[in-house]
Amino acid sequence: MSQTKLGVCYYPEQWPPALWASDAAGMRELGIGYVRIGEFAWSRIEPSSGRFDWAWLDTAVETLADAGLEIIFGTPTACPPHWLIKQYPEILPVGPDGRVRGFGSRRHYSFSSERYAAESARITEAVVRRYGKHPNIVGWQLDNEYGCHDTTLCYSDGALQAFRRWLARRYASIDALNQAWGNVFWSQEYARFDDVGLPLAVTETNPSHRLAFWRFSSEQVCAFNDAQASIIRKHCHESAFLTHNFMGNFVDFDHFKVMRTLDVASWDSYPLGFLDQAWFSEGDKQRYRRTGHPDWAAFHHDLYRAVGDGRFAVMEQQPGAVNWAAHNAEPLAGMVRLWSWEAIAHGAEFVSWFRWRQAPFAQEQMHAGLRRPDNQPAIASAEVQALSRELERLELPDVTPASVALVFDYAACWGIAVQPQQASYSTLATAMAWYSAARGLGLDVDIVAPGSSLEGYALVLLPCQPNVDAKLLEQLKASSAQMVFGPRAGSKTEELTISDQLAPGPLQAFINLQIISVDAVRDGVTIAVQGGDASRFVQRWVEHVQTELAPSLSTADGRGIVYRQQHCTYIGAELSPALLQDHLAASAHAGGLSTTVLPDAVRLRRRGSLTFAFNYSDAPQSVAPDGQFLVGAATLPSAGVSIWRHG
Repeated sequence: MSQTKLGVCYYPEQWPPALWASDAAGMRELGIGYVRIGEFAWSRIEPSSGRFDWAWLDTAVETLADAGLEIIFGTPTACPPHWLIKQYPEILPVGPDGRVRGFGSRRHYSFSSERYAAESARITEAVVRRYGKHPNIVGWQLDNEYGCHDTTLCYSDGALQAFRRWLARRYASIDALNQAWGNVFWSQEYARFDDVGLPLAVTETNPSHRLAFWRFSSEQVCAFNDAQASIIRKHCHESAFLTHNFMGNFVDFDHFKVMRTLDVASWDSYPLGFLDQAWFSEGDKQRYRRTGHPDWAAFHHDLYRAVGDGRFAVMEQQPGAVNWAAHNAEPLAGMVRLWSWEAIAHGAEFVSWFRWRQAPFAQEQMHAGLRRPDNQPAIASAEVQALSRELERLELPDVTPASVALVFDYAACWGIAVQPQQASYSTLATAMAWYSAARGLGLDVDIVAPGSSLEGYALVLLPCQPNVDAKLLEQLKASSAQMVFGPRAGSKTEELTISDQLAPGPLQAFINLQIISVDAVRDGVTIAVQGGDASRFVQRWVEHVQTELAPSLSTADGRGIVYRQQHCTYIGAELSPALLQDHLAASAHAGGLSTTVLPDAVRLRRRGSLTFAFNYSDAPQSVAPDGQFLVGAATLPSAGVSIWRHG
């Protein structure tokens, strides 16, 4: 039977102990097996320096264990208590405006603070020494949402000193740094590493400097995580898994590298909150305001499955309205169940809702839970119970590789953010647009890190990969797949300077063309293409391509923008969704893949012998299954899910 577990986030420190046993029993009644605790409880665990209060936490752990619940314990380092900040104010992060970001919220620490690294290690060791061998503690969450609230990049004096040391290790000599960054420009040359400051100045600082600072900041997150992981490994059960709850729409550090010392990549899925905050069109925001975009959660499931090398989970699933977006819609009836089934379809090891009971106080009091503030079941409770019963009846096969690979690179996100050339251009948004186009063709997509093996894939997509390093180039050369390269591919070096070969740089080994100039198009302006209609046009980015190849697609005024050579296609513009889908379909067919254009709000996902269908619209939709239904039917109701075993 299914190994997928259901979970919930719980905060015993926020509730009277008299409620704990009934809460635990209520969780079990809903089919919940996992409960996450502890990640914000430092002030209750250690009320003052060196004075620990374990009694309440011992009781909470035993109460949950007695109910048969397995526990994921969060280290409490995301919220250092006030006494610690008062004792060591240098722990606090500093924003790019030079202002200290003070106490009173959360994530108020700098990854570069040596003092905080020591305090983090101390509290982590105290907690894991006490509970690491408890039989019901099966997993450990390190900290909470690294980098949230723009805290990856810190501009403190501690960060400056650490950055200088990092630069010395990376470049070895100041002459090498000056050469790599092109510091002869604007007389930016340095005489020694101690002269290098943080990338803050009168106007735009050197893009190579800014990218280096981003790389350094990412590695600071990795070091912080690695230190906690090492401590936990020494004292916990060998069978316990280590995880961190990553976020949606968040690329400020390299998640692949953070995972080197963890086991399961979990993430926090809030489809409505992030729809409201993200780059989606106003039309999409209105259309999907109660369901979330059909590809948003799926993209992150596949991304974090890649980050976790096949192992991922949802630590926080939205159960109702959130409190932190500009507009906080209530999910359409059925969506809590749908979002959870979709995570399972992509291979989630567990799905956990945030939170058990809605808090009547503090910053998140408007954030829904599985129970209301008056302790009555919230709307989502019935959907959780329905999902639990369906899971009990269904045996889930292993996740099998898809036929399409999409290369996603965190460093590419930083590079484009540092020097976008077109203000709204985003690596993440571009990657998601390509993912959405492929999914709209009924294709399953694996997201892969640059340099990962591409063996077995029929189609490989590089939506936005400015730097093509030797490892990625080697994998591309070893692949027989159809390849589609997006605009800006191969345009920059690792230091964010222009490739000596011009774009697409090393990819000219596959396709004989060069990019000699770029038109960064104003938002809202569209450029017609030959044979296009109202849904087929170019926007935001158009490259001037120099080549002897004949174009597969040109603008209405005759500028070639799509070229094909053998098994490679180069797209030198941002295509509208319909036009992009046309060209991805052509490459898929060339690779021997069949496609089906799905209704806009319907998506499929295959897991082994099972096919899952999801309806993100508020109207019924039909699917054409090729097997036996296990859940649902051929007509998907609003927010409906169908599952069938295909032949």
